[in-house]
Amino acid sequence: MPLTDMPLEDLRDYRPDVAAPDDFEEFWTGTLAAARAADGAPAVFLPVTDTPLVTVDVYDVRFPGWGGHPIAGWLVLPRGATQPLPAVITYLGYSCGRGLPHEHLLWASAGYAHFVVDTRAQGHDTPDPDGRPTSQWVEGLMTQGIESPGDHYYRRVMADCVRAVDVLREHPAVDASRIVVSGGSQGGGLALATAGLVGDAVAGALIDVPFLCHYRRGADTASDGPYVELVRYLGWHKRDDPDRLFRTLNYFDGQHFAARASAPALFSVALMDPVCPPSTVYAAYNRYAGEKAITVWQFGDHSGGRASQAREQLDWLAARGLRGHAGA
Repeated sequence: MPLTDMPLEDLRDYRPDVAAPDDFEEFWTGTLAAARAADGAPAVFLPVTDTPLVTVDVYDVRFPGWGGHPIAGWLVLPRGATQPLPAVITYLGYSCGRGLPHEHLLWASAGYAHFVVDTRAQGHDTPDPDGRPTSQWVEGLMTQGIESPGDHYYRRVMADCVRAVDVLREHPAVDASRIVVSGGSQGGGLALATAGLVGDAVAGALIDVPFLCHYRRGADTASDGPYVELVRYLGWHKRDDPDRLFRTLNYFDGQHFAARASAPALFSVALMDPVCPPSTVYAAYNRYAGEKAITVWQFGDHSGGRASQAREQLDWLAARGLRGHAGA
């Protein structure tokens, strides 16, 4: 994939003039209040006993998200932990479900509690009762409910992500003062949104090649991935007003969450990314209000820095007093 976006020196100064909706704060305050007030079964953490893993304890989780709907997750803990642990919450990429527990061993191996949050209508284990049924094929979620911010798919998903923080803060194995949100691509965009919505309820954010930032630029420049869904939709629905649809998406733009975030954040960007063009990442990064740093992968595609970025994250957390418990 060739370099198709701006030169790095231009990206570092890229600050598009995209204003948040006038009622952005009211919209999200009301959304989170409604999510927290909804009826739903309390969070359940069921031990998984049929696993060959011997260094971690795994719990099959259901917790109430938007509308009280049950959201699936895995909680993976270092076996033998005797004190509350720093925790990493991971949100997932577009079309990814929570998978299997043995896919999620890094953070527990480094001494953290690790909460892997399924995404409604994308993972096999979490349907979206207010949208369409769970499916292995998720194309079209970008435009689901796009006529109105109150109906848009990502309103429900972002509310689920905040509820995951609420739930984990109450877990006895977790140090509520040391929770970090993380993710790549869609997961990076969701970690960014969560950091902006919960403020100092999280101690850090690991935001890799984030999606859900500067939607109009993404639609104009991405050659692959979910932003292309917007292009296809507007190509077929030529009578729809593009500006009206982008006004809906503006309620879910990472630029506006970044401006409201306070937790220290480590971003990453890949300069040859065809899915989340670097300018969309820098549009959010340059607005981020908290302490921030960004790792640049000059020849990276949408995989970013792969395993090398994970090592960057571990070192960055340790430098900020967020190291996992050794010998937990």
